[in-house]
Order: sequence, then C-alpha cells, then structure tokens
Amino acid sequence: MEDSKRENYIEEFYLDCGFATRSLHAGEHVDQPNGSAHTAPIYQTSTFVFKDSKEGAQLFAGEKSGYIYTRLGNPTAKVLEAKINALEGADVKKQNPNLRVSTLAFSSGMSAIASTLLGILSHSDTLLLGNMVYGATEHLAFNVLNKFAIKCVEVDTCNLAEVEQKMRDNPTAKAIFFETPTNPSLKVSDIQKVSDIVKKINPKIKVIVDNTFATPYLQRPLELGADVVVHSTTKYICGHGTVVGGLMTTFHDDVKDAVYTIIKDIGGSPSPFDTWLVNLGLKTLPIRMEKHCDNALKIAKFLNKHPKVEKVYFPGLANDPFHDLAKKQMKNFGGIVSFELKGGYESGKKLMDSIEIFTLAVSLGSVDSLIQHPASMTHACVPKEKRFKAGINDGLVRVSVGIEDVSDLIKALEKGLLQV
Repeated sequence: MEDSKRENYIEEFYLDCGFATRSLHAGEHVDQPNGSAHTAPIYQTSTFVFKDSKEGAQLFAGEKSGYIYTRLGNPTAKVLEAKINALEGADVKKQNPNLRVSTLAFSSGMSAIASTLLGILSHSDTLLLGNMVYGATEHLAFNVLNKFAIKCVEVDTCNLAEVEQKMRDNPTAKAIFFETPTNPSLKVSDIQKVSDIVKKINPKIKVIVDNTFATPYLQRPLELGADVVVHSTTKYICGHGTVVGGLMTTFHDDVKDAVYTIIKDIGGSPSPFDTWLVNLGLKTLPIRMEKHCDNALKIAKFLNKHPKVEKVYFPGLANDPFHDLAKKQMKNFGGIVSFELKGGYESGKKLMDSIEIFTLAVSLGSVDSLIQHPASMTHACVPKEKRFKAGINDGLVRVSVGIEDVSDLIKALEKGLLQV
C-alpha cells in the first residue's frame, strides 16, 4: 500500500469494549474474505497478484487500496497494526472522533525507533533525548543521527525543571524522546507534565515515548499528551521470546506518512510470520501482565527485606520515590525488578552462576523469568563513570519476572543469595 492510501483505523465496534476484548478481537478479520478464518492467517508471501494491468496501475498510483509487495504492507501485519490502534488509541479516538490513530509494524524495536526519528527529524534539527534510554537508542542518536547534523541533547525527564531549561535552551527542538519506566533503574517520568512543558515553549514539537516496559495495558502515553508511542514487540507484547519486532503508533497523519516512507525506502518491514506470532501473544497480554506485576511486587518486597540487598528499584514499593507518580500514571507497576547487592561486582557474578529457575539471558518480557548482571554483561563496555551516573552500579541485578509460581521464584532467589 502506498503511504497516502494506507488504511489505518480502529474498528468502531471496539471503541466501547474493554482492553481484554480488544486484545482478542480487534483487527482479527481485517482484509479477510467473509471473515472465514477464526485465527487470522499468515500471508507468507513476498508479493501479491493483480487481477489485471489496470488494477496494478491503480495500486501503484495510490488510486486503489490493496497490496503490492510485503515490504510495503502485508495483511498479517495489518491485523497487528489494527489491534495496536485499538489498544493504544481507542480512548484518544473516543475523546476526539476526528483523529486517525495509525500504527506501523517493523522488523525490530530499533527499526521502529530509527524510522520514527528519521521520519520526524531533518538535517540540522535538534532532538531532546532522555538521559536513560536503551543503549542502542543512545548509540543511534550520538553515532548515526549526528552524521546528518542532527543535534542530540540529553535531558533528565524525571526533573521537570531541567526539562523546561533544556527546552528553553533549544526552543526549536523537533522532538523529545524518552522511556518510562527507564531501564534498568525504573525511574518514572510524568508524561503529561513533560508534554505540557515542551509544548508550551514549542507547540509543534513531537513527544515520543518508548512504552516497551509498560505496554498499552499498563500505560497509554497518547492519552497523556504524547504524540507518538514506540514499542519493542520482542518484549511483553509478544511475550514468549520468539520474535524480534517493533511498533510505532501516532494520531498525526504527517508523522505516519513520513515514517511509512522510511519503511519503503530503507526496508524495516517485519516478516508476516513474526507479526502473526505477535498477534497470538497480544491475545493473552492482559492476563500475562497481571501475573508479571503480581509476581514482581512480591519479589520486590522479599528483596527489600533481604540482608544482602542494598537497594531495590521497583515503583510498586511504597518507599520508592516514583511510587505515587507510577500509581497515578500506570494501571500497575510492571514486571521488572532491579536491585543492588551489597557485595558489588563479584556478588553479582556469583548470583548469576548459582541461580536456578531464572534463565541467565538478556532481554525481558518473556513468560519465563530472566536475570542478568549489567556490569558484567549488557553494560560491560560502558565506561564506569557513565555507568554509575546512570545508576548502573557494580552490584546491580535486573530481573524480568515471569509468570511462574512466585513461591518457586522466591525460593530460587533465597538459595542463590546464600552463595553471594
């Protein structure tokens, strides 16, 4: 589908349905003849057949909606896009029926982020970037975008005074990009207040929120003033550790069209099979997230009292500095728990080598629990001073809490901490 004719919509019926109903049903019968398949099928094809030369010409000219080539659009991806429209944007659409909520699917979370930024930013533009973002996002900003003279200015979006000052210093900034909660320190930014501050100085700025940790089940940035939401579907949205993928959702047609042009020209489109797997994962997102959150809170409370744990980072704890904001902005507190061991670097390694049940692996959001030690693994190449400034100390451990029986997870942590 060409960008000007690419259909992005929310099926009106689902606007008044609950989240779980939308997760299961929205988008399922988009572009299916007679809605014949119970589960939306995989259109595992690279190209599509035209009825005749006239139809081919109409499709290429954008005069008719349809499919040409999977890099440009695929029915399986469209089911995913329609479903995410309904999950991220239904309430925005109800508040303003004239808005068109649009989602685009990508081959990875980084493809979604890179394509979004390349679609919004041009040569010599300025990007305000949260000072705690995914390492690849930071690398993209300072090692790729800078090749196009795009200036990146770091800002602590948890500090509203700093947000205002950085915005006043860069009043023509085209976009601000941040994660909330952050990885791995789980700091929470006030999306509504950040959006209000930057838009008061520059009404045209685009507020982009990476919503990967929260998912649309726990937090919907478009309802809080953001213009664009991005996700890595690799994590909770798929939920089973089987896919690398990404999403971008917006209610700005110009942003959707610009980003779709990047997909066409650079080629960050997902495979049909991957989008099919993500669609299956989304059907259980609500019940999975409830279990992730419930288990994470119990583990955080256990760790918070453990003598070998220096500090626990989890906004669900009443003593966490971001507890009240997270309670206001999110439906629940998420499934990631980070904690600092008193023994530092060596204690972190010992726990990794002795832990049971938890899988020693990077990434997060899978149904099974994952554990990693950033200082010796994901952030080993980051200079110590920079790592410490970001709150990633030598004894920091990050746990992606799964949906196992929580008593088994706590026993595994108890046993592993005996070796520390």
